[in-house]
Amino acid sequence: MENPYSSSYANPYTVAAQPVDVRAAFIRKTYSHLAGAIVVFAMIEAALMSIPGIETTVFNLLATSPYSWLLVLGGFMGVSWLANSWANSDTSKGVQYLGLGVYVIAEAIIFLPLLLMAKWQVGDSTLIMKAGGVTLLLFLGLTVIAFTTKKDFSFLGGMLKIVGMIALGLIVVAVIWPGAITLGLWFSVAMVIFAAGSILYNTSNIIHHYQTSQYVAASLGLFASVALLFWYILRIFMSRD
Repeated sequence: MENPYSSSYANPYTVAAQPVDVRAAFIRKTYSHLAGAIVVFAMIEAALMSIPGIETTVFNLLATSPYSWLLVLGGFMGVSWLANSWANSDTSKGVQYLGLGVYVIAEAIIFLPLLLMAKWQVGDSTLIMKAGGVTLLLFLGLTVIAFTTKKDFSFLGGMLKIVGMIALGLIVVAVIWPGAITLGLWFSVAMVIFAAGSILYNTSNIIHHYQTSQYVAASLGLFASVALLFWYILRIFMSRD
């Protein structure tokens, strides 16, 4: 039977060019690694949030300078670049797993202030669970769309890069000149749409473009998109509370 994914792709090493059982094994590995990354992320957050006085320590550190959050964001971007390089490395599986692990830890650290705000400042400990549930439902829906339509969403790549740079620029401006721009509810809604497009893009790459040895990198890409979606859904819940 002809592979329905392979007719438009000349690279014989991509998942799309492989037999059904090879594609299925790659997809299972990718999503099992994604699930593992989410579990580890949740465990790290639970451990950090259980530290006595953690909220005071974190908020005091961020309050030391109006540019503290920019330093955190810059550090996260640097670590993310390194983690992605490792996860996409052909050197060894160990290096790839190191990249995924480092990225999960970095996400846990950058998420901590937001989660602490949701729990202690907003005062609704259920917001995190609600946002997590909505994130899961949206992710499942987008995944079903990508797999059932079999459409190649790689055309979104350039658009996502441009929108991502614009969003980053707005965040920097909002931190440096807080009176000039306010990133409120509509920015969060726009970023949820952006994250949804990123999930479609990464899922499409899993179906069409990754090589069979790249399931660690594929899971990292998906994890990054799911984390971004969760971040802004949680911000929407917090703004409406």
